[in-house]
Amino acid sequence: MTTQKIDGVAVTTQASVYFDGKCVSHGITYPDGTRKSVGVILPSTLLFNTGAAEIMECVAGSCEYKLAGSANWVKSSPGERFNVPANSSFEIRVSEPYHYICHFG
Repeated sequence: MTTQKIDGVAVTTQASVYFDGKCVSHGITYPDGTRKSVGVILPSTLLFNTGAAEIMECVAGSCEYKLAGSANWVKSSPGERFNVPANSSFEIRVSEPYHYICHFG
């Protein structure tokens, strides 16, 4: 099921802008301290490095991703998630705006 709304959180109003504006996100923090980010990636192919483990949830649009060490691109559509290990990386290929929630592990 696709997350449609997140209640009861603090939102960082200044956006994080990456890759010359191809990825824009806002941080959110739950009352218990859990952090996530919500954002959009515009059409591009990008490489992200991770510190903490991440779960990428597709809210709208779609993408293809390739985890570090893999040769395979995998499609992710609305309502789907993929896991990225800590201290790793992933490539993401987007042909339409990809709206996401990044759950930090």
